[in-house]
Amino acid sequence: MEPLIDRNPANGEVLATVEAATTQEVHAAIARARTAQPAWAARTADDRRQQVLASLVDFAEIESELANTITREMGKTRRSAIGEVRGYLAGVGETTQEIVRAIEPQRIAGESVDTVVVRVPHGVVAAITPWNFPLGMPLSILLPALVTGNSVVFKPSEHVPLTGELIHRTLARHLPEGVLELVQGAGEVGAELVGGDIDMIGFVGSRDTGMRIMERAAGGLKRLVLELGGKDPMVVFADADLDAAAECAVTHSLRNTGQVCCSVERVYVEANVADAFESKVLQFAKDWQHGDGFDEDVHMGPLVSEAQRERVHAQVLDAVEGGARLLLGGVLPDGPGSYYPATVLADVGQGLRITREETFGPVVALSRFAGGEAEAIALANDTPYGLGANVWTSDLERGQRVAQALHAGQVGINRYLAGAAGTPWVGARQSGFGFLGGPEGHRQFTTPKTIGLAKPVV
Repeated sequence: MEPLIDRNPANGEVLATVEAATTQEVHAAIARARTAQPAWAARTADDRRQQVLASLVDFAEIESELANTITREMGKTRRSAIGEVRGYLAGVGETTQEIVRAIEPQRIAGESVDTVVVRVPHGVVAAITPWNFPLGMPLSILLPALVTGNSVVFKPSEHVPLTGELIHRTLARHLPEGVLELVQGAGEVGAELVGGDIDMIGFVGSRDTGMRIMERAAGGLKRLVLELGGKDPMVVFADADLDAAAECAVTHSLRNTGQVCCSVERVYVEANVADAFESKVLQFAKDWQHGDGFDEDVHMGPLVSEAQRERVHAQVLDAVEGGARLLLGGVLPDGPGSYYPATVLADVGQGLRITREETFGPVVALSRFAGGEAEAIALANDTPYGLGANVWTSDLERGQRVAQALHAGQVGINRYLAGAAGTPWVGARQSGFGFLGGPEGHRQFTTPKTIGLAKPVV
């Protein structure tokens, strides 16, 4: 396996050269996890939770180091990185308690039999996680996998190996040996892990990689939870609060330099307010400056790599060639670093690459509709994806109707996505297979087992 050259996307500086796991090392890690799992599963769920929670003190001690490493490895602004670290770690206590409650035995009384439904861990889970939220996404898999009694072999993205190593080191020191293993590497290491003697794969990443994982996992009928990409639509009706909608469109198209699976990637605006909406979007987007993530005055760091920047720019050029109007940005900056400016496109056609393919870059793509609810719904649903969606209207009944009709795992009405605590995070259609979060998501790291006891005949 080729070693990982870990570069700072802000300037190309080599941060580290990290040896990728060999085939033998991958399978040795799986074997250690397999050996450790039965004793770990035999503990109570609350005991497992307490051991995971013990790591929070250590995470607090490395908070600054962790945030700095995230910014250097993938370019996120330091402000966003520290927000990710503090935000996700603050939720560990509540999340792990929710996991414990989710797998409590359930008792069901029948006429002739009393039944207990218990939750049994799958065994060894492969956790393969992305770079865009390099702490948050691993925790979304590691916490339910560990607290439900599985052991885990963790492969972080090849773009954030140092962040992955920090997470593993901090968690693993509080766990029995072998319960949490780390392997580093790119796609070939992930493929070796998926094909190994594991029982489940928890993956967050692209749709194409998710499909390859499903193919490779099929031979062993391995359990899967896949959170994949999105092409999230936002529908803005003429009666909406245009200022709030425009700010939402800009913020959630550009945050994290657009590198969010549930970014707003397609904005459909009712034609009679489209000109006014474009002006408001431009007003907000012009304030989004890019630069080194350690600069407190910037809103966006670089894209994670030069290859990612090339993909984004190719979509923008294709859109302009296809008739879209370039209102802002769309020009490669001079100098080092994989920077891309805040970009706004208008009159984006439905057949263009930027409408069909996930962009994962800082682009606000505006389109118009004039056919009312039916056309808006048809345009929004014209995608194989189904992660998130937004509807903006002052008519709340219409908002509910449209939200029900959209093919998405979560929909925001007059707001961005976010459910109440305890709700699952779902990728519908080709945006996911299984889901994470909430009691239902936690239970996917287990199998239900029913134990029936016959009642005595009276």
